[in-house]
Amino acid sequence: MSIVHRARPEIQALHAYEAAAQVDDTVRLNANESPHSPASAHFRRPLNRYPEVRPQRLQAAMAARFGCAPGQLLVTRGSSEAIDLLVRTFCRAGYDNIVTPTPSFSMYRHYAEVQNAAVIEVATRAESDFMIDTTALLTACDDETRLVFVCSPNNPTGTQLARADLVGLIESLSDRAAVVVDEAYVEFSSENSAIELLDRYPNLVVLRTLSKALGFAGVRCGAVAANADIIRLLNVVQAPYALATPVVECVEDILQSDQLGAAETLVASIVTERERLQEDLAQYPFVDKVWPSEANFLLIRVADSGRLIEHCKSRNILLRDFANELRNCLRITVGSREENDKLLRALDTLQGI
Repeated sequence: MSIVHRARPEIQALHAYEAAAQVDDTVRLNANESPHSPASAHFRRPLNRYPEVRPQRLQAAMAARFGCAPGQLLVTRGSSEAIDLLVRTFCRAGYDNIVTPTPSFSMYRHYAEVQNAAVIEVATRAESDFMIDTTALLTACDDETRLVFVCSPNNPTGTQLARADLVGLIESLSDRAAVVVDEAYVEFSSENSAIELLDRYPNLVVLRTLSKALGFAGVRCGAVAANADIIRLLNVVQAPYALATPVVECVEDILQSDQLGAAETLVASIVTERERLQEDLAQYPFVDKVWPSEANFLLIRVADSGRLIEHCKSRNILLRDFANELRNCLRITVGSREENDKLLRALDTLQGI
Protein backbone atom coordinates (compact mmCIF):
# COMPACT_ATOMS: atom_id res chain seq x y z
CA MET A 1 0.00 0.00 0.00
CA SER A 2 1.26 3.49 -0.84
CA ILE A 3 2.28 5.56 2.18
CA VAL A 4 0.77 8.75 0.71
CA HIS A 5 -2.42 8.15 2.68
CA ARG A 6 -0.39 9.27 5.72
CA ALA A 7 0.38 12.64 4.10
CA ARG A 8 -1.57 15.73 5.08
CA PRO A 9 -5.07 15.57 3.52
CA GLU A 10 -4.81 19.13 2.20
CA ILE A 11 -1.56 18.23 0.41
CA GLN A 12 -3.16 15.15 -1.12
CA ALA A 13 -5.89 17.42 -2.50
CA LEU A 14 -3.48 20.14 -3.68
CA HIS A 15 -2.75 20.71 -7.38
CA ALA A 16 0.66 21.69 -8.71
CA TYR A 17 1.24 25.27 -9.88
CA GLU A 18 0.29 25.65 -13.53
CA ALA A 19 3.22 27.46 -15.09
CA ALA A 20 3.14 29.20 -18.47
CA ALA A 21 3.71 26.76 -21.33
CA GLN A 22 7.31 26.45 -22.51
CA VAL A 23 7.64 25.49 -26.18
CA ASP A 24 10.83 25.85 -28.21
CA ASP A 25 10.89 28.07 -31.30
CA THR A 26 7.82 30.08 -30.30
CA VAL A 27 7.24 33.73 -29.51
CA ARG A 28 6.82 33.60 -25.74
CA LEU A 29 4.41 36.30 -24.65
CA ASN A 30 2.75 34.21 -21.96
CA ALA A 31 5.10 34.35 -18.94
CA ASN A 32 5.82 38.03 -18.28
CA GLU A 33 9.50 37.50 -19.07
CA SER A 34 11.87 40.08 -20.50
CA PRO A 35 12.42 39.70 -24.27
CA HIS A 36 16.10 40.59 -23.79
CA SER A 37 18.75 38.21 -22.47
CA PRO A 38 21.71 39.72 -20.55
CA ALA A 39 24.64 40.21 -22.92
CA SER A 40 27.08 38.95 -20.28
CA ALA A 41 25.33 35.59 -19.82
CA HIS A 42 26.99 32.60 -21.43
CA PHE A 43 24.69 29.65 -20.97
CA ARG A 44 23.02 27.23 -23.36
CA ARG A 45 19.61 28.43 -22.21
CA PRO A 46 18.69 32.14 -22.21
CA LEU A 47 18.57 33.65 -18.73
CA ASN A 48 15.70 35.97 -19.58
CA ARG A 49 13.45 32.91 -19.76
CA TYR A 50 12.26 30.93 -16.78
CA PRO A 51 13.89 27.51 -16.44
CA GLU A 52 11.78 24.37 -16.72
CA VAL A 53 9.42 23.99 -13.79
CA ARG A 54 11.13 20.63 -13.27
CA PRO A 55 14.34 20.07 -15.31
CA GLN A 56 13.59 16.83 -17.15
CA ARG A 57 17.03 16.12 -18.62
CA LEU A 58 18.68 16.76 -15.26
CA GLN A 59 16.11 14.58 -13.51
CA ALA A 60 16.87 11.69 -15.88
CA ALA A 61 20.64 12.13 -15.47
CA MET A 62 20.43 12.17 -11.67
CA ALA A 63 18.11 9.16 -11.66
CA ALA A 64 20.66 7.29 -13.77
CA ARG A 65 23.43 8.39 -11.41
CA PHE A 66 21.60 7.19 -8.31
CA GLY A 67 19.98 4.08 -9.77
CA CYS A 68 16.24 4.67 -9.96
CA ALA A 69 13.59 5.54 -12.53
CA PRO A 70 13.15 9.26 -13.37
CA GLY A 71 9.61 9.12 -11.99
CA GLN A 72 11.03 8.02 -8.64
CA LEU A 73 13.20 11.11 -8.20
CA LEU A 74 12.76 14.82 -7.55
CA VAL A 75 15.73 17.17 -7.94
CA THR A 76 16.04 19.48 -4.93
CA ARG A 77 18.17 22.38 -3.74
CA GLY A 78 20.46 20.12 -1.75
CA SER A 79 19.08 17.28 0.32
CA SER A 80 18.08 19.81 3.01
CA GLU A 81 15.22 21.05 0.83
CA ALA A 82 14.03 17.46 0.53
CA ILE A 83 13.79 17.22 4.34
CA ASP A 84 11.71 20.40 4.40
CA LEU A 85 9.41 19.13 1.62
CA LEU A 86 8.86 15.81 3.39
CA VAL A 87 8.01 17.39 6.74
CA ARG A 88 5.62 19.91 5.19
CA THR A 89 3.98 17.18 3.11
CA PHE A 90 3.45 14.59 5.83
CA CYS A 91 3.22 16.42 9.16
CA ARG A 92 0.15 18.36 10.30
CA ALA A 93 1.19 21.30 12.44
CA GLY A 94 0.48 20.66 16.10
CA TYR A 95 -0.52 17.02 15.59
CA ASP A 96 2.05 14.80 13.90
CA ASN A 97 5.63 13.92 14.77
CA ILE A 98 8.92 12.71 13.38
CA VAL A 99 11.21 10.14 15.03
CA THR A 100 14.98 10.20 14.70
CA PRO A 101 18.06 8.92 16.52
CA THR A 102 20.21 11.41 18.40
CA PRO A 103 22.81 12.72 17.92
CA SER A 104 22.12 13.17 14.23
CA PHE A 105 21.71 15.86 11.57
CA SER A 106 20.11 18.86 13.27
CA MET A 107 18.00 19.86 10.25
CA TYR A 108 15.48 17.06 10.90
CA ARG A 109 14.55 18.80 14.15
CA HIS A 110 14.81 22.25 12.60
CA TYR A 111 12.32 21.64 9.80
CA ALA A 112 9.97 19.78 12.12
CA GLU A 113 9.96 22.74 14.50
CA VAL A 114 9.34 25.15 11.60
CA GLN A 115 6.28 23.04 10.75
CA ASN A 116 5.28 22.81 14.45
CA ALA A 117 5.58 19.04 14.29
CA ALA A 118 6.77 17.21 17.41
CA VAL A 119 10.22 15.63 17.46
CA ILE A 120 10.83 12.30 19.22
CA GLU A 121 14.53 11.62 19.59
CA VAL A 122 15.93 8.20 20.49
CA ALA A 123 19.35 8.45 22.11
CA THR A 124 22.24 6.31 20.90
CA ARG A 125 25.09 5.46 23.26
CA ALA A 126 28.76 6.34 22.95
CA GLU A 127 29.78 3.07 24.61
CA SER A 128 28.16 1.10 21.78
CA ASP A 129 29.69 3.32 19.06
CA PHE A 130 26.36 5.13 18.64
CA MET A 131 24.79 2.15 16.90
CA ILE A 132 21.18 2.90 15.92
CA ASP A 133 18.69 0.70 17.77
CA THR A 134 15.82 0.16 15.34
CA THR A 135 13.77 -1.60 18.03
CA ALA A 136 13.98 1.55 20.14
CA LEU A 137 12.98 3.65 17.13
CA LEU A 138 9.92 1.46 16.56
CA THR A 139 8.97 1.66 20.23
CA ALA A 140 9.13 5.45 20.05
CA CYS A 141 6.70 5.62 17.12
CA ASP A 142 3.02 6.25 17.80
CA ASP A 143 -0.15 6.84 15.76
CA GLU A 144 0.96 10.40 14.95
CA THR A 145 4.40 9.42 13.63
CA ARG A 146 4.64 10.24 9.95
CA LEU A 147 8.38 10.18 9.24
CA VAL A 148 11.34 8.28 10.71
CA PHE A 149 14.65 9.88 9.73
CA VAL A 150 17.79 7.75 9.71
CA CYS A 151 21.08 9.25 8.54
CA SER A 152 23.32 6.41 7.38
CA PRO A 153 26.24 6.89 7.68
CA ASN A 154 25.13 9.12 10.51
CA ASN A 155 26.30 12.69 11.02
CA PRO A 156 28.18 13.32 13.34
CA THR A 157 28.94 9.79 14.52
CA GLY A 158 29.84 8.07 11.22
CA THR A 159 27.67 5.08 12.16
CA GLN A 160 26.32 2.85 9.37
CA LEU A 161 22.92 1.19 9.85
CA ALA A 162 23.05 -2.47 8.88
CA ARG A 163 20.91 -3.34 5.87
CA ALA A 164 18.99 -6.06 7.73
CA ASP A 165 18.09 -3.59 10.49
CA LEU A 166 16.96 -1.01 7.95
CA VAL A 167 14.77 -3.53 6.14
CA GLY A 168 13.25 -4.62 9.45
CA LEU A 169 12.44 -1.00 10.29
CA ILE A 170 10.84 -0.35 6.90
CA GLU A 171 8.78 -3.53 7.03
CA SER A 172 7.64 -2.95 10.60
CA LEU A 173 6.36 0.54 9.76
CA SER A 174 4.86 -0.56 6.44
CA ASP A 175 1.79 1.66 5.89
CA ARG A 176 2.24 3.52 9.23
CA ALA A 177 5.12 5.89 8.44
CA ALA A 178 7.73 6.68 5.82
CA VAL A 179 11.33 5.73 6.59
CA VAL A 180 13.67 8.44 5.30
CA VAL A 181 17.27 7.31 4.80
CA ASP A 182 19.64 10.24 4.47
CA GLU A 183 22.59 9.01 2.40
CA ALA A 184 24.63 12.19 2.17
CA TYR A 185 27.77 10.17 2.98
CA VAL A 186 26.97 6.78 1.43
CA GLU A 187 29.75 6.96 -1.17
CA PHE A 188 32.31 6.79 1.65
CA SER A 189 30.76 3.70 3.24
CA SER A 190 30.95 -0.03 2.58
CA GLU A 191 27.16 -0.32 2.12
CA ASN A 192 25.21 0.02 -1.13
CA SER A 193 22.57 2.71 -1.43
CA ALA A 194 19.12 1.84 -0.12
CA ILE A 195 17.74 3.13 -3.42
CA GLU A 196 17.98 -0.46 -4.66
CA LEU A 197 15.09 -1.25 -2.25
CA LEU A 198 12.67 1.35 -3.63
CA ASP A 199 10.68 -1.04 -5.82
CA ARG A 200 10.07 -3.34 -2.85
CA TYR A 201 9.06 -0.81 -0.21
CA PRO A 202 6.60 2.02 -0.97
CA ASN A 203 7.28 3.66 2.43
CA LEU A 204 11.04 4.07 1.77
CA VAL A 205 12.46 7.50 0.95
CA VAL A 206 16.16 8.07 0.18
CA LEU A 207 17.99 11.41 0.19
CA ARG A 208 21.10 11.92 -1.95
CA THR A 209 23.40 14.86 -2.61
CA LEU A 210 26.19 16.05 -4.90
CA SER A 211 27.78 18.05 -2.08
CA LYS A 212 30.05 15.46 -0.48
CA ALA A 213 31.58 12.78 -2.70
CA LEU A 214 31.33 14.83 -5.91
CA GLY A 215 32.58 17.99 -4.23
CA PHE A 216 29.81 20.30 -5.45
CA ALA A 217 28.45 21.72 -2.20
CA GLY A 218 28.39 25.20 -3.75
CA VAL A 219 25.99 24.07 -6.49
CA ARG A 220 23.27 23.22 -3.92
CA CYS A 221 21.81 20.26 -5.74
CA GLY A 222 20.48 17.00 -4.35
CA ALA A 223 17.61 14.62 -4.81
CA VAL A 224 14.88 12.70 -3.04
CA ALA A 225 14.12 9.22 -4.36
CA ALA A 226 10.93 7.39 -3.46
CA ASN A 227 7.82 5.68 -4.73
CA ALA A 228 6.33 7.65 -7.63
CA ASP A 229 3.23 8.50 -5.56
CA ILE A 230 5.40 10.22 -2.94
CA ILE A 231 7.35 12.06 -5.62
CA ARG A 232 4.12 13.39 -7.11
CA LEU A 233 3.11 14.83 -3.73
CA LEU A 234 6.52 16.43 -3.15
CA ASN A 235 6.38 17.88 -6.65
CA VAL A 236 3.16 19.67 -5.72
CA VAL A 237 4.77 21.21 -2.62
CA GLN A 238 8.10 22.23 -4.16
CA ALA A 239 8.20 25.78 -5.55
CA PRO A 240 8.07 26.12 -9.35
CA TYR A 241 11.36 26.89 -11.11
CA ALA A 242 13.22 25.65 -8.03
CA LEU A 243 16.50 25.03 -9.88
CA ALA A 244 18.20 28.03 -11.50
CA THR A 245 19.39 27.71 -15.10
CA PRO A 246 23.13 28.01 -14.21
CA VAL A 247 22.73 25.24 -11.61
CA VAL A 248 20.86 22.99 -14.04
CA GLU A 249 23.49 23.37 -16.75
CA CYS A 250 26.37 22.99 -14.31
CA VAL A 251 25.01 19.70 -12.93
CA GLU A 252 24.14 18.39 -16.41
CA ASP A 253 27.77 18.93 -17.37
CA ILE A 254 29.01 17.29 -14.17
CA LEU A 255 26.98 14.16 -14.79
CA GLN A 256 28.13 13.84 -18.42
CA SER A 257 31.83 14.43 -17.83
CA ASP A 258 34.79 12.49 -16.51
CA GLN A 259 34.09 14.12 -13.14
CA LEU A 260 32.30 10.97 -11.97
CA GLY A 261 35.36 8.82 -12.52
CA ALA A 262 37.55 11.41 -10.86
CA ALA A 263 35.15 11.52 -7.92
CA GLU A 264 35.55 7.79 -7.31
CA THR A 265 39.32 8.24 -7.12
CA LEU A 266 38.91 11.15 -4.70
CA VAL A 267 36.51 9.16 -2.51
CA ALA A 268 39.04 6.33 -2.30
CA SER A 269 41.76 8.79 -1.28
CA ILE A 270 39.53 10.30 1.42
CA VAL A 271 38.75 6.85 2.82
CA THR A 272 42.49 6.11 2.93
CA GLU A 273 43.12 9.41 4.69
CA ARG A 274 40.27 8.71 7.10
CA GLU A 275 41.93 5.47 8.20
CA ARG A 276 45.32 7.16 8.57
CA LEU A 277 43.86 10.09 10.51
CA GLN A 278 41.90 7.77 12.80
CA GLU A 279 45.07 5.86 13.68
CA ASP A 280 47.20 8.99 14.17
CA LEU A 281 44.64 10.83 16.28
CA ALA A 282 44.33 7.90 18.65
CA GLN A 283 48.03 8.28 19.60
CA TYR A 284 47.62 11.66 21.29
CA PRO A 285 47.38 11.44 25.11
CA PHE A 286 44.59 14.05 25.22
CA VAL A 287 42.39 12.05 22.81
CA ASP A 288 40.10 9.76 24.81
CA LYS A 289 38.25 8.18 21.89
CA VAL A 290 38.15 8.12 18.10
CA TRP A 291 34.97 6.48 16.90
CA PRO A 292 34.97 4.32 13.77
CA SER A 293 33.43 6.07 10.78
CA GLU A 294 31.89 5.13 7.45
CA ALA A 295 31.74 8.78 6.33
CA ASN A 296 34.22 11.52 5.40
CA PHE A 297 34.69 12.68 8.98
CA LEU A 298 35.69 11.43 12.42
CA LEU A 299 34.05 12.08 15.78
CA ILE A 300 36.55 12.26 18.63
CA ARG A 301 36.39 12.89 22.37
CA VAL A 302 39.19 14.81 24.03
CA ALA A 303 40.07 16.08 27.49
CA ASP A 304 39.11 19.70 26.66
CA SER A 305 37.38 20.21 23.31
CA GLY A 306 37.12 23.98 23.70
CA ARG A 307 40.83 24.42 24.17
CA LEU A 308 41.70 22.08 21.31
CA ILE A 309 39.34 23.89 18.94
CA GLU A 310 40.76 27.31 19.90
CA HIS A 311 44.31 26.01 19.55
CA CYS A 312 43.59 24.82 16.01
CA LYS A 313 41.67 27.98 15.15
CA SER A 314 44.71 30.07 16.08
CA ARG A 315 46.55 28.08 13.41
CA ASN A 316 43.84 28.67 10.79
CA ILE A 317 42.27 25.22 11.18
CA LEU A 318 38.53 25.01 11.84
CA LEU A 319 36.92 22.02 13.55
CA ARG A 320 33.27 21.42 14.47
CA ASP A 321 32.38 21.55 18.16
CA PHE A 322 29.72 19.09 19.37
CA ALA A 323 30.25 19.66 23.09
CA ASN A 324 26.68 20.92 23.54
CA GLU A 325 25.39 17.49 22.53
CA LEU A 326 28.34 15.25 23.39
CA ARG A 327 30.64 16.39 26.16
CA ASN A 328 34.15 17.26 24.91
CA CYS A 329 33.42 15.81 21.47
CA LEU A 330 34.28 17.37 18.13
CA ARG A 331 33.97 16.39 14.50
CA ILE A 332 36.90 16.50 12.10
CA THR A 333 36.25 16.45 8.36
CA VAL A 334 38.84 14.40 6.49
CA GLY A 335 40.70 16.86 4.29
CA SER A 336 43.48 16.42 1.75
CA ARG A 337 46.68 14.77 2.90
CA GLU A 338 48.30 18.21 3.19
CA GLU A 339 45.40 19.56 5.25
CA ASN A 340 45.42 16.53 7.53
CA ASP A 341 49.17 16.85 8.01
CA LYS A 342 48.69 20.50 8.99
CA LEU A 343 46.14 19.42 11.60
CA LEU A 344 48.48 16.79 13.02
CA ARG A 345 51.35 19.28 13.23
CA ALA A 346 49.07 21.65 15.13
CA LEU A 347 48.12 18.89 17.56
CA ASP A 348 51.80 18.07 18.05
CA THR A 349 52.22 21.52 19.64
CA LEU A 350 49.21 21.20 21.98
CA GLN A 351 50.35 20.84 25.56
CA GLY A 352 48.73 20.26 28.92
CA ILE A 353 45.17 19.14 28.30
